[in-house]
Amino acid sequence: MADRQQTDPAPQWWSRPEETAGDGRRAGVPAPRPAGGDEDRVQDAVPARTPAPDGSAPDARAPGVSGNVPPALAVTRYDPWGAVPLQVVDRGRPPRIRLWQVVALSLGTALLAGGIGGYLGVLAERRSNTRLELPQAAAADKGRAPESVAGIAATALPGVVTLHVRGTKGSGTGTGFVLDQQGHILTNSHVVADSQEITVTFSTGESVTAELVGRDSGYDLAVVKVGGVRGLQPLSLGNSENVKVGDPVVAIGAPFDLSNTVTAGIISATGRPVTAGGDKGDGSDISYVDALQTDAPINPGNSGGPLLDAKAHVVGINSAIRGADKDDPTRQGGSIGLGFAIPVNQGKRVAEELIRTGRATHPVIGVTLDMDYTGDGARVGDKGEDGKPSVVADGPGARAGIRAGDVITKVDGQRVRGGDELIIRIRAHRPGDALTLTVLRGGRESTLEVVLGSANGS
Repeated sequence: MADRQQTDPAPQWWSRPEETAGDGRRAGVPAPRPAGGDEDRVQDAVPARTPAPDGSAPDARAPGVSGNVPPALAVTRYDPWGAVPLQVVDRGRPPRIRLWQVVALSLGTALLAGGIGGYLGVLAERRSNTRLELPQAAAADKGRAPESVAGIAATALPGVVTLHVRGTKGSGTGTGFVLDQQGHILTNSHVVADSQEITVTFSTGESVTAELVGRDSGYDLAVVKVGGVRGLQPLSLGNSENVKVGDPVVAIGAPFDLSNTVTAGIISATGRPVTAGGDKGDGSDISYVDALQTDAPINPGNSGGPLLDAKAHVVGINSAIRGADKDDPTRQGGSIGLGFAIPVNQGKRVAEELIRTGRATHPVIGVTLDMDYTGDGARVGDKGEDGKPSVVADGPGARAGIRAGDVITKVDGQRVRGGDELIIRIRAHRPGDALTLTVLRGGRESTLEVVLGSANGS
């Protein structure tokens, strides 16, 4: 028997059907249901009406209820003993849709539609024949002309190294370049001064430990050596006598520890008298350089690096820069376009002596100069060190006829303006070279020929 759902209102009351007389059942026990079809069960679910004693129509009221029944209560009664139970399902109040739910649903739908539309648009654009592609130059030959900056750098970089130096006063960075296949490297003296450990790093990134061969603070040059390195590529040395103002040059170094940095410029001037150092206070560490001036940017860390000409030949060793004055509030710590390099001819001679003996010789004229003299030229002092004569007996100056109090105004026709500049002009030559000095004595000028002597450097 299939269940059916009753949708009529729930009954207001219910009662058991009256017992049938003579069926022999106990009170309160319902009569047995007759076997049969659905019609019998339906009829059994509705009690039969009996005629009234007076022969009138049967009462429509429910059994056990007297009086008139209001029409509102005249409904189908629920028979708990019936075959078909009355089922009432309470589904509650219908769901209430709120405004935020509508907005959220609308927003989600819009985003989903926009995303799908954008994806389809991109897909359609990618598959279309009018595909967007920005113009770009085709790959070209990576080679450069040998005389170009790129060509010079490509030739020289394998022979340039970065030096990391650790000493008692701290650590620093400098530059150097390979001189020969034996592993000798030229750099500045102030780079390796007071060094305890020197590490050399090649352009390939390989690092090895180096040892100090020799250095000279007067020329600000030093040589270190590495061992066990194959494939060294020494740089070709040029001739600084061939350098002219305006010639293009390239500087390579490690400014602020930025290894293999390449800058370019021109030769701004030649024969610039430059002094550097002097931190010790006794003058033993002062460098006197007859320098090449360049506007190629040189910064701390470039010291000892090569200055190259258009043929990638070394014409100078970068050594110093001129910054703004210390009392200038706009002082710039880096390059302002005033860089100075030791001429390679001087560097070559000093490097050869350092490799051979560990020391370099200085050309001298055998006189003591008055470094406090403020006039034009270099004045020979009245007394030398420790009260000794200012002109060394039987020295180069004495043999040339130089006397105490003489003022030297020119060297080989080039004017000198002070004692430092005279030293620089002399050290630009080799011991044994002959020079012509113009001397002012008693208001009269005269020329003297002097052959330079030799002294061991520091």
